[in-house]
Amino acid sequence: MNLELFIAKRIHFSKKGHKTVSRPAVRVATLGIALGLAVMIITVSIVLGFKQEIRNKVIAFGSHIQVTNFDSNETFETAPIYASDSLVKSLSKIEGISHIQRYATKPGIIKTDKDVQGVVLKGVGADFDWNFYAKNLVQGSTISLNDSIASKEAIISSYLARLLHLKVDSSFFTYFIEDDYIRARKFKVVGIYCTNFVEYDKLFILTDIKQIQQLNNWNNTQASGLEILINDYNRLDELGDKIYFRIANRLNPDGSTYFSRTIEDLNPQIFSWLDMLDLNVIIILVLMLTVAGFNMISGLLILILERTNMIGVLKAMGAKNWSIRKVFLYHSFFLIGKGMLWGNVLGVGLILIQYYTHLIPLNPETYYVTFVPVTINLVYILLLNIGTFICSVLMLLLPSYLISRILPAKSIRFE
Repeated sequence: MNLELFIAKRIHFSKKGHKTVSRPAVRVATLGIALGLAVMIITVSIVLGFKQEIRNKVIAFGSHIQVTNFDSNETFETAPIYASDSLVKSLSKIEGISHIQRYATKPGIIKTDKDVQGVVLKGVGADFDWNFYAKNLVQGSTISLNDSIASKEAIISSYLARLLHLKVDSSFFTYFIEDDYIRARKFKVVGIYCTNFVEYDKLFILTDIKQIQQLNNWNNTQASGLEILINDYNRLDELGDKIYFRIANRLNPDGSTYFSRTIEDLNPQIFSWLDMLDLNVIIILVLMLTVAGFNMISGLLILILERTNMIGVLKAMGAKNWSIRKVFLYHSFFLIGKGMLWGNVLGVGLILIQYYTHLIPLNPETYYVTFVPVTINLVYILLLNIGTFICSVLMLLLPSYLISRILPAKSIRFE
């Protein structure tokens, strides 16, 4: 029989054992653990959800990995690559790649009766993955593509629709400035999308890739590049290296070379900003663990002082210091467990409410999303629970040492 555990249970579960002094301290300590764990769970869930939401939007506009011409500059007026079927098949054989699509970009200027706006036309083909845009489509439909004729349909963002006073079935002219002349194309709006990612919404218009190829005098195998999607984002660098070495010795028919970059290479500012959010999480976790730990320390000290008589009696009966310390540590385990239980209920409960109801809104112009995004990651929640328990226990070892300083002769008469 575990004598220390038996005594701890009697102290903790017996209502007679709770005296007026220790009851508020025990409740405060338990509440500190519960609130601290709940705040940590909510913080991690919000940060993970926000990073995932922003990352998915950036990837949707640029894919995980892009293969382009090495001679292309940082503008959207690109040098072409020969995106042949053999190149696509070669890259598709790399394990971990889920989809490959051709694209072409062309900067231009939209002019309506009242407004002028610089944009980038992004041409896509029949191999384009429409899942993201279909999910964010607020009006109309996607582009209808024809194998032989270049479609004049276009999808624009709600930002551009408001700015240029366009709607579904409206038409607009886009002008393209060449070396010594200007070319114009007329497009019809068939769909309006909204991602709330203003940096991209105000820039991109989707249309048929054949329009871009004709404007650039390219043939049907030439494109600005290939967009490659992968199954596991954690393998981004690994697959990026594999693709790089797969195309390293490959040349375009005109002698130019291929070049590949990951989405993090293409958007270092955005991903550096997202990485900085991890520092905020670490600071919050340390603060919450510290507050919860000190609450438990104060609660344990009060319990020890309140049970000074009992400690003296146990010592007089031959109990060792470590044995008595284990009694109070077991008692603290019960308090920590109760606090963690309520912390999980509160934290996970609030996350589920936000996940299903989007109760808390955000300003999309500032945060790029219309509501606080959250994600439920059981692994992180489990690690937070384990970390909270271990840190709390370690912080209680030192104050429990006070028991060894209590003398039986004095403590039995202690009031």
